[in-house]
Amino acid sequence: MGTPRLAVWKFSSCDGCQLTLLDCEDELLALAGKIEIGYFLEASSRQLPPPYDLSLVEGSIATTADLERIRRIREQSRYLVTIGACATAGGVQALRNLASLPEYQAVVYARPEYIDSLDRSTPISAHVPVDLELRGCPIDKRQLLEVITAYLADRKPDIPAHSVCFECKLRGTTCVTVAHGTPCLGPVTQAGCGAICPAYGRGCYGCFGPMGGFNGEGGPNTRALLPLLRRDGVAEADAARLYRTFNAEAPAFAEAARQATEDDG
Repeated sequence: MGTPRLAVWKFSSCDGCQLTLLDCEDELLALAGKIEIGYFLEASSRQLPPPYDLSLVEGSIATTADLERIRRIREQSRYLVTIGACATAGGVQALRNLASLPEYQAVVYARPEYIDSLDRSTPISAHVPVDLELRGCPIDKRQLLEVITAYLADRKPDIPAHSVCFECKLRGTTCVTVAHGTPCLGPVTQAGCGAICPAYGRGCYGCFGPMGGFNGEGGPNTRALLPLLRRDGVAEADAARLYRTFNAEAPAFAEAARQATEDDG
Protein backbone atom coordinates (compact mmCIF):
# COMPACT_ATOMS: atom_id res chain seq x y z
CA MET A 1 0.00 0.00 0.00
CA GLY A 2 1.35 3.42 -1.01
CA THR A 3 1.44 6.67 0.93
CA PRO A 4 -2.09 8.08 1.44
CA ARG A 5 -2.78 10.98 -0.89
CA LEU A 6 -4.56 14.13 0.31
CA ALA A 7 -6.24 16.73 -1.92
CA VAL A 8 -7.71 20.10 -0.91
CA TRP A 9 -10.16 21.81 -3.27
CA LYS A 10 -11.65 25.30 -3.41
CA PHE A 11 -15.01 26.39 -4.80
CA SER A 12 -16.91 29.64 -4.03
CA SER A 13 -15.42 30.70 -0.69
CA CYS A 14 -12.94 33.00 1.08
CA ASP A 15 -10.11 30.42 1.60
CA GLY A 16 -10.42 30.72 5.39
CA CYS A 17 -10.87 26.99 5.96
CA GLN A 18 -7.84 26.16 3.84
CA LEU A 19 -5.85 28.67 5.88
CA THR A 20 -6.96 26.82 9.02
CA LEU A 21 -5.17 23.76 7.66
CA LEU A 22 -2.03 25.77 6.90
CA ASP A 23 -2.16 27.32 10.37
CA CYS A 24 -1.78 23.85 11.91
CA GLU A 25 1.99 24.22 11.25
CA ASP A 26 3.61 21.97 13.91
CA GLU A 27 0.88 19.36 13.56
CA LEU A 28 1.35 19.30 9.80
CA LEU A 29 5.05 18.61 10.26
CA ALA A 30 4.13 15.50 12.23
CA LEU A 31 1.88 14.36 9.37
CA ALA A 32 4.29 15.27 6.59
CA GLY A 33 5.97 11.89 6.47
CA LYS A 34 2.71 9.98 6.56
CA ILE A 35 0.77 11.67 3.74
CA GLU A 36 1.36 12.93 0.24
CA ILE A 37 -0.21 16.20 -0.91
CA GLY A 38 -1.77 15.44 -4.26
CA TYR A 39 -3.50 18.77 -4.83
CA PHE A 40 -3.55 21.91 -2.68
CA LEU A 41 -3.04 25.11 -4.68
CA GLU A 42 -3.19 27.27 -1.55
CA ALA A 43 0.04 25.62 -0.42
CA SER A 44 1.82 24.41 -3.57
CA SER A 45 1.60 24.40 -7.36
CA ARG A 46 2.63 20.74 -7.37
CA GLN A 47 -0.13 18.45 -8.60
CA LEU A 48 -0.29 14.66 -8.56
CA PRO A 49 -2.77 12.57 -10.54
CA PRO A 50 -5.79 10.90 -8.91
CA PRO A 51 -7.06 8.87 -7.19
CA TYR A 52 -6.99 10.64 -3.82
CA ASP A 53 -7.52 8.89 -0.50
CA LEU A 54 -9.05 11.98 1.11
CA SER A 55 -10.42 15.14 -0.49
CA LEU A 56 -11.22 18.19 1.62
CA VAL A 57 -13.62 20.53 -0.18
CA GLU A 58 -14.12 24.19 0.71
CA GLY A 59 -16.78 26.41 -0.86
CA SER A 60 -20.27 26.22 -2.34
CA ILE A 61 -21.47 25.29 -5.82
CA ALA A 62 -22.17 28.51 -7.71
CA THR A 63 -21.55 27.88 -11.43
CA THR A 64 -22.10 25.17 -14.03
CA ALA A 65 -18.34 24.65 -14.08
CA ASP A 66 -18.48 23.98 -10.33
CA LEU A 67 -21.07 21.26 -10.93
CA GLU A 68 -18.91 19.43 -13.45
CA ARG A 69 -15.80 19.79 -11.29
CA ILE A 70 -17.30 18.50 -8.02
CA ARG A 71 -18.66 15.40 -9.75
CA ARG A 72 -15.21 14.68 -11.14
CA ILE A 73 -13.60 15.19 -7.73
CA ARG A 74 -16.12 12.80 -6.13
CA GLU A 75 -15.22 10.11 -8.67
CA GLN A 76 -11.52 10.57 -7.94
CA SER A 77 -11.78 10.50 -4.13
CA ARG A 78 -12.12 7.59 -1.75
CA TYR A 79 -13.39 9.91 1.00
CA LEU A 80 -14.82 13.39 0.47
CA VAL A 81 -15.21 15.74 3.44
CA THR A 82 -16.76 19.20 3.12
CA ILE A 83 -15.19 21.87 5.33
CA GLY A 84 -16.77 25.14 6.45
CA ALA A 85 -20.10 26.93 6.19
CA CYS A 86 -19.86 27.51 2.44
CA ALA A 87 -19.37 23.84 1.60
CA THR A 88 -21.87 22.54 4.17
CA ALA A 89 -24.64 25.17 3.94
CA GLY A 90 -24.03 27.46 0.96
CA GLY A 91 -22.20 30.20 2.89
CA VAL A 92 -22.73 33.95 2.91
CA GLN A 93 -23.11 33.84 -0.87
CA ALA A 94 -26.33 31.83 -0.35
CA LEU A 95 -27.98 35.14 0.56
CA ARG A 96 -28.49 35.50 -3.17
CA ASN A 97 -30.93 32.57 -2.97
CA LEU A 98 -33.43 35.05 -1.55
CA ALA A 99 -33.19 37.38 -4.55
CA SER A 100 -33.78 37.28 -8.30
CA LEU A 101 -30.52 36.37 -10.05
CA PRO A 102 -31.17 38.31 -13.30
CA GLU A 103 -32.22 41.43 -11.37
CA TYR A 104 -29.15 41.79 -9.18
CA GLN A 105 -26.77 40.73 -11.98
CA ALA A 106 -28.14 43.58 -14.10
CA VAL A 107 -27.49 46.01 -11.23
CA VAL A 108 -23.98 44.77 -10.33
CA TYR A 109 -22.44 43.89 -13.71
CA ALA A 110 -22.14 46.05 -16.81
CA ARG A 111 -22.31 42.93 -19.03
CA PRO A 112 -24.31 40.34 -17.06
CA GLU A 113 -24.54 38.05 -20.10
CA TYR A 114 -20.90 37.07 -19.45
CA ILE A 115 -21.65 35.87 -15.91
CA ASP A 116 -21.91 32.09 -15.58
CA SER A 117 -23.83 31.72 -12.34
CA LEU A 118 -26.42 29.27 -11.08
CA ASP A 119 -29.66 30.61 -9.61
CA ARG A 120 -28.68 29.32 -6.16
CA SER A 121 -25.52 28.85 -4.07
CA THR A 122 -25.74 25.31 -2.71
CA PRO A 123 -23.72 23.01 -0.42
CA ILE A 124 -21.63 20.20 -1.87
CA SER A 125 -23.98 17.55 -0.46
CA ALA A 126 -26.76 18.82 -2.74
CA HIS A 127 -24.87 17.40 -5.73
CA VAL A 128 -22.63 14.49 -4.68
CA PRO A 129 -22.42 12.02 -1.76
CA VAL A 130 -20.38 13.42 1.14
CA ASP A 131 -18.68 11.25 3.78
CA LEU A 132 -18.61 13.93 6.48
CA GLU A 133 -19.49 17.60 6.93
CA LEU A 134 -17.17 19.69 9.11
CA ARG A 135 -18.97 22.82 10.31
CA GLY A 136 -17.72 26.28 11.21
CA CYS A 137 -16.64 29.59 9.66
CA PRO A 138 -13.81 28.88 9.72
CA ILE A 139 -13.58 25.26 10.81
CA ASP A 140 -11.98 24.25 14.09
CA LYS A 141 -8.32 23.26 13.87
CA ARG A 142 -8.67 20.36 16.31
CA GLN A 143 -11.61 18.86 14.42
CA LEU A 144 -9.79 19.19 11.10
CA LEU A 145 -6.74 17.32 12.39
CA GLU A 146 -9.01 14.61 13.84
CA VAL A 147 -10.70 14.15 10.45
CA ILE A 148 -7.42 13.89 8.55
CA THR A 149 -5.77 11.46 10.95
CA ALA A 150 -8.94 9.35 11.28
CA TYR A 151 -9.45 8.83 7.57
CA LEU A 152 -5.76 8.16 6.97
CA ALA A 153 -5.95 5.53 9.72
CA ASP A 154 -9.14 4.15 8.12
CA ARG A 155 -11.34 4.80 11.16
CA LYS A 156 -14.43 6.94 11.78
CA PRO A 157 -13.62 10.53 12.89
CA ASP A 158 -14.60 11.35 16.46
CA ILE A 159 -16.59 14.52 15.77
CA PRO A 160 -19.19 15.38 18.44
CA ALA A 161 -22.88 15.62 17.55
CA HIS A 162 -23.89 17.26 20.82
CA SER A 163 -24.68 20.93 21.43
CA VAL A 164 -22.56 23.88 22.55
CA CYS A 165 -24.13 23.57 26.03
CA PHE A 166 -21.99 20.47 26.56
CA GLU A 167 -18.84 22.49 25.85
CA CYS A 168 -19.96 25.22 28.27
CA LYS A 169 -20.23 22.56 30.99
CA LEU A 170 -16.76 21.26 30.19
CA ARG A 171 -15.31 24.78 30.45
CA GLY A 172 -17.20 25.49 33.67
CA THR A 173 -18.94 28.44 32.00
CA THR A 174 -22.03 29.82 33.71
CA CYS A 175 -25.09 29.59 31.45
CA VAL A 176 -25.71 33.08 30.07
CA THR A 177 -29.40 32.32 29.49
CA VAL A 178 -30.11 31.01 33.00
CA ALA A 179 -27.94 33.55 34.85
CA HIS A 180 -28.47 36.70 32.78
CA GLY A 181 -31.40 36.14 30.42
CA THR A 182 -29.15 36.46 27.37
CA PRO A 183 -30.58 34.98 24.14
CA CYS A 184 -28.41 32.00 23.20
CA LEU A 185 -28.55 29.37 20.46
CA GLY A 186 -26.19 27.03 22.33
CA PRO A 187 -28.84 24.37 23.07
CA VAL A 188 -29.48 23.75 19.36
CA THR A 189 -26.03 24.50 17.89
CA GLN A 190 -23.39 21.94 16.96
CA ALA A 191 -20.39 21.80 19.31
CA GLY A 192 -16.88 22.36 18.01
CA CYS A 193 -16.03 26.00 18.65
CA GLY A 194 -15.13 25.46 22.30
CA ALA A 195 -18.10 27.60 23.42
CA ILE A 196 -16.10 30.78 22.90
CA CYS A 197 -18.95 33.31 22.96
CA PRO A 198 -20.64 32.14 26.20
CA ALA A 199 -17.21 32.08 27.87
CA TYR A 200 -17.09 35.85 27.28
CA GLY A 201 -20.65 36.49 28.39
CA ARG A 202 -22.26 36.49 24.94
CA GLY A 203 -24.96 34.20 23.65
CA CYS A 204 -24.11 31.61 20.99
CA TYR A 205 -24.84 32.83 17.45
CA GLY A 206 -25.13 29.37 15.89
CA CYS A 207 -21.93 29.56 13.81
CA PHE A 208 -21.56 25.76 13.58
CA GLY A 209 -25.13 25.16 12.43
CA PRO A 210 -27.78 22.85 13.92
CA MET A 211 -26.46 20.13 16.21
CA GLY A 212 -26.80 16.47 15.40
CA GLY A 213 -28.86 15.72 12.33
CA PHE A 214 -26.44 16.55 9.52
CA ASN A 215 -24.01 13.78 10.53
CA GLY A 216 -26.62 11.11 11.17
CA GLU A 217 -27.62 11.92 14.75
CA GLY A 218 -30.88 13.33 16.09
CA GLY A 219 -31.58 16.95 15.20
CA PRO A 220 -32.06 19.90 17.56
CA ASN A 221 -35.25 20.53 19.52
CA THR A 222 -35.68 24.05 18.19
CA ARG A 223 -39.32 24.33 19.16
CA ALA A 224 -38.41 24.08 22.83
CA LEU A 225 -36.00 27.03 22.50
CA LEU A 226 -38.50 29.46 20.93
CA PRO A 227 -40.25 30.40 24.22
CA LEU A 228 -36.87 31.12 25.85
CA LEU A 229 -35.86 33.40 22.99
CA ARG A 230 -39.13 35.30 23.26
CA ARG A 231 -38.73 35.55 27.03
CA ASP A 232 -35.26 37.03 26.57
CA GLY A 233 -36.43 39.73 24.18
CA VAL A 234 -36.17 38.18 20.71
CA ALA A 235 -39.17 39.23 18.58
CA GLU A 236 -41.36 36.38 17.39
CA ALA A 237 -40.85 37.30 13.75
CA ASP A 238 -37.06 37.30 14.22
CA ALA A 239 -37.15 33.93 15.99
CA ALA A 240 -39.27 32.38 13.23
CA ARG A 241 -37.02 33.85 10.52
CA LEU A 242 -33.91 32.58 12.29
CA TYR A 243 -35.18 29.02 12.38
CA ARG A 244 -36.36 29.07 8.79
CA THR A 245 -32.76 29.68 7.77
CA PHE A 246 -31.00 27.83 10.61
CA ASN A 247 -32.03 24.29 9.73
CA ALA A 248 -32.76 22.34 6.58
CA GLU A 249 -36.09 21.32 8.12
CA ALA A 250 -37.42 24.82 7.39
CA PRO A 251 -41.15 24.00 7.04
CA ALA A 252 -41.21 22.12 10.37
CA PHE A 253 -39.56 24.97 12.26
CA ALA A 254 -41.73 27.62 10.62
CA GLU A 255 -44.75 25.59 11.72
CA ALA A 256 -43.33 25.27 15.24
CA ALA A 257 -42.93 29.05 15.42
CA ARG A 258 -46.52 29.54 14.24
CA GLN A 259 -47.87 27.08 16.81
CA ALA A 260 -45.84 28.69 19.58
CA THR A 261 -47.39 32.05 18.69
CA GLU A 262 -50.88 30.54 18.78
CA ASP A 263 -50.18 28.88 22.14
CA ASP A 264 -49.41 32.34 23.59
CA GLY A 265 -52.85 33.51 22.48
